[in-house]
Amino acid sequence: MKKQYTVSILGTLPPIRALSSYCFEFANAIAEKCRVEFISFKKIYPSFLYPGGAPDDDNTYPAVSTTQINIRRRISWYNPLSWIIEGLTAKGNLLHAQWWSGPLFPVYFFVCACFKIKKKPVIFTVHNVLSHENAFLYFKMSQFLFKFGDHFIVHSNINKQQLTEFYKIVCDKISVIPHGSLDFHIKKGVNRKKIRKEMGIDPESKVILLFGAIRPYKGIDTAIKAFAEIIKNVPKARLLIAGRLWEDWTPYAQLIEKLGINKNIITYLDYIPSGDVYKFFEASDLCVFPYHHFDSQSGAGSVAISFRKPMIVSKVGGLPDLVKDPNWVVPPGDPSALARAVIICLGNPNMIEQMKSEAETISYKFSWSEIADKTEKIYQQLLNQKC
Repeated sequence: MKKQYTVSILGTLPPIRALSSYCFEFANAIAEKCRVEFISFKKIYPSFLYPGGAPDDDNTYPAVSTTQINIRRRISWYNPLSWIIEGLTAKGNLLHAQWWSGPLFPVYFFVCACFKIKKKPVIFTVHNVLSHENAFLYFKMSQFLFKFGDHFIVHSNINKQQLTEFYKIVCDKISVIPHGSLDFHIKKGVNRKKIRKEMGIDPESKVILLFGAIRPYKGIDTAIKAFAEIIKNVPKARLLIAGRLWEDWTPYAQLIEKLGINKNIITYLDYIPSGDVYKFFEASDLCVFPYHHFDSQSGAGSVAISFRKPMIVSKVGGLPDLVKDPNWVVPPGDPSALARAVIICLGNPNMIEQMKSEAETISYKFSWSEIADKTEKIYQQLLNQKC
C-alpha cells in the first residue's frame, strides 16, 4: 500500500513540556513520509500529579512549520467527552501513541479504543517500559493498554527484552528504534566565552555538566562524590548541575557541604526553558549521566548528542548507546570509576577532541531521517496487513 495516507499521533507538543521535544522532532521527520494529524492537549493533567510542577507553558520552542502536520489541541484531562470525540473523529489510517505517563492512562485508553472500534491499527512507542520509580500501578495500566497494540517501538534492546518478559509481547511485534537527537536546541553563531561570562563561569574552568530533572535514579549523589575526587586532580574543574527538582535537594546540599566542594559546584535547580538549553551545553566540556538505574534512552543524552558533547555514562538501559568507546561506560553507583574516567578525559585535550569526533559518528545513528524511514516501514507493513 504505497500511497499517501495519514497517521494520527497521540502525544504532546509545545508549549506543553512533557514529551514535546521528542514529539516535535518526530512529527516533523515523519511528515516527510506521510500526512500527520497530531492529537495533543488543550489541558494536560494538573500539577499535583506531576512532581516537577505543571508540565506546560514553555513558549520558547520553535514552531511547527510544515503544512503536512495538522495539530488538534482539543483534549482536556478533566473532560472524558473530549477523549472520545478525538478518538472517533480522528482521520488517521492508523494511530501512533507516544506512551510514557500513568496519569494519562484514561485518555490513551479511550483514544486507542476508538481506533480499534474503527478497525484501524494502533502502534505504541513505549518511552518508559517500566516507571522510573518502578511503580506497580504504571505497570498494570501499561499491561492493560498494550492489549490494543498491533506493534510496539522501543528505544533500546533492554526495552525489547522487558516488553517480552513483563508484558508477554512477542518479539515480532517489537521494533527497536532509537530516540533521535534534539537538534532544534542548537543555536547558530553563539559565543561560548560570552555565555560562560553570563553564567559566572571562569573561561579556564573545565565544566562537567549533569543536565536534566533532579530525580532519585539520576545518580546525583554519585556525581557529587566523584567530583570530590575529580577536584583534587583537576583543580579547575566545575560541576554544573542543571534541572528541575523532583525531590528534596537537602541531602545533596548536605553532602556537598560535608565534602567541602561548595565553591566548585554550580546549580540551576529549576526548569530550563527550551530556548535556554543551549547555554548549558555550550558552556560545558563534558557531560555525565551517572544514573543508578534506567531502562530507555535519555532525552538529555539526546541533547548532548546534538551538541556533539563528550559523554561518560552508566552501564544501564540505553545509555551505553550514546558513546562509542566502552571506556566511557562506568558501573552505576561507583563514584571512583566515574571520577577516574572524568580525570582521564579532562586531563587530555586530545582525548576530548577524539570523543567529540566519536559523538559526531554516533549522531548518525540518531538521525531523524533514519528514524522516519524505519517507522514508515512499520506503518506500511500494518496498512498492507489491513488491506
